[in-house]
Amino acid sequence: MKDRAALVSNARQSILKGSKSFAAASHLFDRETRERVWLLYAWCRRCDDIVDAQDHGGALGDQSGAAERLQAVREKTMLAFAGKPAGDPAFDALGLVARETGLALDMAEAVIEGFALDAADWQPHSEGDLMRYCWHVAGAVGVMMAVVMGVSPNDEDTLDRACDLGLAFQLANIARDIEEDDAAERCYIPMDWLVDEDIPPGEQMKPRYRPALTRIVARMCHSAHIYECSARIGAARLKGRQRWAILAAAGIYGEIAREVARRGDHAWDHRTVVSNARKVGFIGKAAWAAMRPVPRSCIAAASQRPFSRADLIALSRREPGGIVAT
Repeated sequence: MKDRAALVSNARQSILKGSKSFAAASHLFDRETRERVWLLYAWCRRCDDIVDAQDHGGALGDQSGAAERLQAVREKTMLAFAGKPAGDPAFDALGLVARETGLALDMAEAVIEGFALDAADWQPHSEGDLMRYCWHVAGAVGVMMAVVMGVSPNDEDTLDRACDLGLAFQLANIARDIEEDDAAERCYIPMDWLVDEDIPPGEQMKPRYRPALTRIVARMCHSAHIYECSARIGAARLKGRQRWAILAAAGIYGEIAREVARRGDHAWDHRTVVSNARKVGFIGKAAWAAMRPVPRSCIAAASQRPFSRADLIALSRREPGGIVAT
């Protein structure tokens, strides 16, 4: 197994390549938290890449054998929590950060269930299905990140808020990447939403449906805003530099959703990104926000969140009815 410095170095390279937005915000953490966040991110990124046969995101590879790749992820993750070498630095990184912070196997398994949904080639039928997916691939990651930052596993409300930040991030990503997902023959828009807008399955990117798609995405971006506001309540309970980093990340990712909504019918003419200059601006705004109370408007918006973490966990424990194979 590699030593800690080597694992941290590998994890840093992973986040720099895989998520420029989160990488920028992560540098605001104190060194210990920053390194632990990188270690956890490296595992998340590597799991996603293995299951989707890709390299730090990007184009999907050959999707045959997805079930076998998913099983490899499960086995390597179990080795990591058992304190054994996994033969992959990203999984060894997970084992290291788990030993340092008290992350538990069931937390990681909640994340892996999201990869399992992708491996099964599915599409959500309802809003609940969509949010269940977002819980697994991002909300559960938010919970793990909170524990890495020192939040007690028993502090349920703060963990709920951490989950909500992950949900906001994922909804922003889905809204931005609809065209890319369509090219990869994936769709994360609930079938119910498509039916409501009279969009036939698989035709959401056709020009004649662009106004209807824009309405759907506006709805998604509004939900992202609600969950972002909820997350800001939890961020207020973190230590100073942690609060600054989380508010910066929330602002940067929130801007992705806001920009997609602002572009309307032109949201997918080219990929929505937040420039380095604008990231610096959000980092500055976050520094000010970290010293201020949570705005009342945010508290009011947070009260409107349609699903809580408990709701999504309950949905996940049901039979997988409502998931539509594509």
